[in-house]
Amino acid sequence: MQIAHVLRTKGSLVSTMSREATVAEAIAEMAFQGIGALVISADGDRIEGIVSERDIVRAIHIAGPSVIDERVDSVMSSTVAICHLDDDIHSVMTTMTDLRVRHLPVVVDGHLVGIVSIGDVVKERIDELEREARELVDYINAR
Repeated sequence: MQIAHVLRTKGSLVSTMSREATVAEAIAEMAFQGIGALVISADGDRIEGIVSERDIVRAIHIAGPSVIDERVDSVMSSTVAICHLDDDIHSVMTTMTDLRVRHLPVVVDGHLVGIVSIGDVVKERIDELEREARELVDYINAR
């Protein structure tokens, strides 16, 4: 199963935020959207970074609660792991596990076209395993 299938199922909407926004604004947006990460992008097309709940918690631990008044680019990850529409679920799961990230922006020709979370990938993998199990049961019952 490819990432393109995941985006067809979940949609390709990506919540983005400007690097000039405050950490407090990022927290509010993630809470409002019910998401765990925001892509940092001035135009919604080119990725400048990503900020996750984990980034914010670590920044608060290191710098204290006043960090929420700072710009989001002070806590974002500027090196962003990405994936592509034709990547398969297994390789994306491996990337997420190896890099210890929970969100991967999906990019086509350098343009942001979606984002997948570990939850999206795990759900797709479970659905895939359930389909395979049903097919095996149907095959066995047909004999």
